[in-house]
Amino acid sequence: MKFPLEDLSSFRLKAWYWGRKEEYCTYLFDHNISYPEGGFKHLLAVGAKNICPIEEGHSFESVERFQREHKEWMFGHWGYDLKNEVELLCSDHPDGIEMPNAFFYIPKTLFVFGEKDVEIITKGDEEAIFFEVLNTEVPEMSDGWGGKVLPKISKKVYVDTVERIQEHILEGDVYEVNICMEFLAREAKIDPFDLYLRLSALSPAPFSAFHRVNDKYVVSSSPERFMKKEGKRIVSQPIKGTIRRGTSQEEDEQLKLDLRNSEKEVAENMMIVDLVRNDLARTCKAGTIKVPEIFGVYSFKTVHQMISTIEGEIKDFLPFSEVIKKAFPMGSMTGAPKVMAMALIETYERTKRGLYSGSIGYITPEGDFDFNVVIRSAFYNAAAEYISFQIGSAITIDSEAEAEHEECILKAKGMLAALNAEMI
Repeated sequence: MKFPLEDLSSFRLKAWYWGRKEEYCTYLFDHNISYPEGGFKHLLAVGAKNICPIEEGHSFESVERFQREHKEWMFGHWGYDLKNEVELLCSDHPDGIEMPNAFFYIPKTLFVFGEKDVEIITKGDEEAIFFEVLNTEVPEMSDGWGGKVLPKISKKVYVDTVERIQEHILEGDVYEVNICMEFLAREAKIDPFDLYLRLSALSPAPFSAFHRVNDKYVVSSSPERFMKKEGKRIVSQPIKGTIRRGTSQEEDEQLKLDLRNSEKEVAENMMIVDLVRNDLARTCKAGTIKVPEIFGVYSFKTVHQMISTIEGEIKDFLPFSEVIKKAFPMGSMTGAPKVMAMALIETYERTKRGLYSGSIGYITPEGDFDFNVVIRSAFYNAAAEYISFQIGSAITIDSEAEAEHEECILKAKGMLAALNAEMI
């Protein structure tokens, strides 16, 4: 049932607070930022009417079967470590968050937000839910947590890792590897709902997400789409290339030009475009792979990003899960060639990525879907009071180890600001 709304933004916030008490809750929101193909639909899934059983070693196929059986809206995530189902790889590092590798559910109640209305899909009383939401009290946003966050590895270890990766590049093993480092805190008493509001205010993004699975939370301001399916059309949009915003319009425009003309950034973007084209070629019809836009520069609140768009037409009678599986995980967070890059990531990183570098999104009753890339995200294990976020950097032969470390620390400042935390 659809309900007209005069104050859509207020209702969305009330609906989210109304639903946050449920053990399963997913809020996907596009902050109306200019983005090729647009961002997420505005959706809020509350409660779990049915949870998808995941067969070990067959996560992608399990979700496909469940969707075909029920043909309802599904929400959930693919964790980065599903790479071990795609290739002969492993994940042996410690994981303080312990989010399931794959998790999908059919919500009890779904809010589909339009421009001037909301559709409520539920087996309950839609009107009763609508008025419950209208009467929900929303507290004011707090000043944040205010704790201290520790990098998992030292600067020396990070610099040494970059230099080792560059040795592999010189030996011809890889061209590029995305190496990540964890920032964490224990005994952290955090309100993840409040953190999402603060992060969204500081860094609005077209693929932002709040995702709760029992006492595990993901708070994301992701700017990147992994993959979208509409009918037979598949779209992937890797991001490679970032530069800060200017302090004046003139400086801002110059920085955009600097990004577009950067040989390093363009080369990295091109590398990932080729990788994605190869991934899609495995499941799309021959001759349908196209690149409608390459090296497009788009502006966000704090940075400009270089985004390319690759599309194709899925082969007839191919399960949609195969398209996801054959392209997973996304090349922008691994490197090229992908399998060797992932093997080196496991060798040199010190933390299990879990849902970081994975994907959150939805699947429609028709089998279409849209999934983000889980970056610029915080992860919280409420039972263990463990907060974590990871920062990645693409390492090439031209990378300077000290500069890459400085970039990681700089990237961390956005999340520290949202947490109102200090680094130690």
